[in-house]
Amino acid sequence: MQYPLMRNNILRSDLDAIIEHLKQDDPILTNGANVREFEKQWSDWLGVKYSVFVNSGASANLLTMAILKIRHPEGGEVIVPTLTWISDISSVLQNGFTPVFVDIDPQSMAMNTEQILSNITSKTRAVFLTHAQGFDGLTDRLINELDARDIPLIEDVCESHGATHNGQKVGGFGLISNFSFFYAHHMSTIEGGMICTNDNEIYQQARMLRSHGMVREADDESLKETYYKNNPDLHPEFIFSFPAYNVRNTEIGGIMGLSQLKRLDENIKRRTENLYRFLDQINPNIYRTNFKLEGSSNYAFNLILKEPNDTLVKKLIEKMNKSGLEFRRGSAGGGNQTRQPYLKDIVPDNHYKNFPETEHVHFYGFYIGNFPDLKDEEINDICCIINSVG
Repeated sequence: MQYPLMRNNILRSDLDAIIEHLKQDDPILTNGANVREFEKQWSDWLGVKYSVFVNSGASANLLTMAILKIRHPEGGEVIVPTLTWISDISSVLQNGFTPVFVDIDPQSMAMNTEQILSNITSKTRAVFLTHAQGFDGLTDRLINELDARDIPLIEDVCESHGATHNGQKVGGFGLISNFSFFYAHHMSTIEGGMICTNDNEIYQQARMLRSHGMVREADDESLKETYYKNNPDLHPEFIFSFPAYNVRNTEIGGIMGLSQLKRLDENIKRRTENLYRFLDQINPNIYRTNFKLEGSSNYAFNLILKEPNDTLVKKLIEKMNKSGLEFRRGSAGGGNQTRQPYLKDIVPDNHYKNFPETEHVHFYGFYIGNFPDLKDEEINDICCIINSVG
């Protein structure tokens, strides 16, 4: 593929750092000191108190909803976007909550603020907002209204590392935020994710949930002593606070994360420059260019037709395939989640029709790879390929 979705996201320096660790006589490979150091440095970079490194962004979503379930064992509703990755929705469902879907704002690709607020009820337990494709999905009105109504904001930042709202990194506004370090994202630990919070109780719960629910994984001694005192017939090393699984990451992931974090800001800067170059060149009469660019940290080039045109879509697909230009349709998560078979019998028939903005992206939207070593000349070529179809 001449123009892939991602290229060279793992460098020789990353591999050398891992090799140095492996040269030790008996290197620790499971969750250890490098994981803890990566968590600390990531927290400092993001501007939060606590971070918990897990094996994927999807696992971060799952544990986040498990933590919400601890607070609301009765269940309830979680407001979610129609344009997102499946794990945001599946984590809601698997923890016994009801997803309430909201359409997107076409400029930010995130949930429409007014629709979020109009869907809040007495059953609302949280708003689970995805910062899609590197854009800032927040508005001041949303932040202020959720705060006034005492409704937790949970941020999915898996595609938007380093994006900012009013100068502050997104992922630091909500009660909890989730990140992904998959290969194609802003930085990579090969596979990996992070749960971030300023709440110590949530932090302790995330540490335990990450490791089978084991109390010994908490680092709050008073919390552990309470469990020991209340469970005298159990061995302290094997007290399980919650029904959970192993979603830990490894020392290899921690080392990779520490290495990649050193160049994350530089990579974000380059990705953003690439985006502006791309938007400056594609035909504004055919494609949307009026995205919410302030504070963005672009994940991928969004190519969305301004108006429905099935013939143009067909020609565009043929041209990109022929030219070796890799793409994905429907933007984040493949488009409108309410069309997916896993939601059959959960949402009403034809529910997808209630979300026209997401429907438009589903059928007339694409994303194309953007990465730090994408050359200016390559961006020019990509735009020429796109603009040759009209």
